[in-house]
Amino acid sequence: MMKYFYYPLILLFIARTATAQDIDKIISKDYVDNLIKTLSSDDMQGRATFSPGIDKAATFIEGEFKKIGLQPLKGAKDYRQTFYKYQVKPISAEVSIDGKTIAPDEVAIWGNTTASLTLDNTNSDGWVKLDPSKPFREQYKLLVRNKKRQLVLVDKKFTTEFNQLREYVSIAAVTDQEKPAEANPPVLVMILSADTTLKTFSVSAKNSIEKLPLFNVAGIIPGKSKAKELVVFSGHYDHLGIIHSADQDSIANGADDDASGTTAMIALAKYYKKLNNNERTLIFVAFTAEEIGGFGARYFSQQLNPDEVVAMFNIEMIGKESKFGKNTAFITGYDKSDFGKILQKNLEGTAFTFHPDPYPKQNLFYRSDNATLAALGVPAHTISTDQIDTDKFYHTVKDEYSTLDTDNILSTIKAIAKSAITIVKGTDTPTRIPKLVN
Repeated sequence: MMKYFYYPLILLFIARTATAQDIDKIISKDYVDNLIKTLSSDDMQGRATFSPGIDKAATFIEGEFKKIGLQPLKGAKDYRQTFYKYQVKPISAEVSIDGKTIAPDEVAIWGNTTASLTLDNTNSDGWVKLDPSKPFREQYKLLVRNKKRQLVLVDKKFTTEFNQLREYVSIAAVTDQEKPAEANPPVLVMILSADTTLKTFSVSAKNSIEKLPLFNVAGIIPGKSKAKELVVFSGHYDHLGIIHSADQDSIANGADDDASGTTAMIALAKYYKKLNNNERTLIFVAFTAEEIGGFGARYFSQQLNPDEVVAMFNIEMIGKESKFGKNTAFITGYDKSDFGKILQKNLEGTAFTFHPDPYPKQNLFYRSDNATLAALGVPAHTISTDQIDTDKFYHTVKDEYSTLDTDNILSTIKAIAKSAITIVKGTDTPTRIPKLVN
């Protein structure tokens, strides 16, 4: 009688052991290492939007999808999901106050998306001066929210903050507008000056505006019995590109942010393709333009019916041990659906645990590529291990492969693979998130 009791337990043990062996073979350390080293190499030039480097990264991801055997999205000829935005580059800015020409390094223009800007005290909302006794950031944010067309005198006390702003606005921007030459857009002409008052001012600025392609890289594994129900696995493959740095290195490689998440997404595609037991359709997507406004995720979300998306696993920055220790990760928006509880249930008996987001003040749930689908009611969550409040490498040239803990990446990928299995097979369905938009 006892042998009949133990027989099912033996079968269960053998099945679990076989599954563990399978995942170790499919998602090996060498495989993960190769993916992340390639994506974060200097050859990719930091994967900035519109750069040759991001095109190389997209080509590499396409090659991996092809090796795995993913299909393009329905109706697509290849893995690139191409769309267009307008890139706005500052060319020149000439400013005079009371007839005196202002030096170019004392001028910073925010908000101008037109090819040509002409502004003076007769066709604007006039001028204001920042209060040197109040924080720069608070005053600047208030001016932006007011959406006026103004010249702003900035006290020399704020030289550091002004220079940071000037560097930021000097970078080519991307606008989501179909017509970037909007009539009289809000604009702030910031002037670093010791002056406290003025009578007249004149501003003449020029931008180049170019319509350019962006592209997500996406593939699918069609589902079987529940093919119309979609599960999305994602990471963003863009980063900052070449940036000014006090160090000799100027390439922001973005190894953790987010070559690590993109690596995880590719590895999961390989794993589920090998298993071949997904009842639901699985979509794997590397998003572009996360760093400059989430344009890739936004476009992707507009191409499908959010009501058909059962869950989204967005993976971002899993390259280092989390605040909770080894074999742990956190899930943003943990309390907004039972997504996290389902994942944790599937990891019972393993060493890995998922936790709620420990950084609520950072508002991470709406800062990554899960945000657009989450706003549409999808249980779309980001999985991360980054200690964002103390990460010294975040958005610097030092975010390189050498700073990563590959074992942490590997254990997190395997934990996601195992924890998602009932959602992939269609036996668990996370509760919906309340919609933020109609």
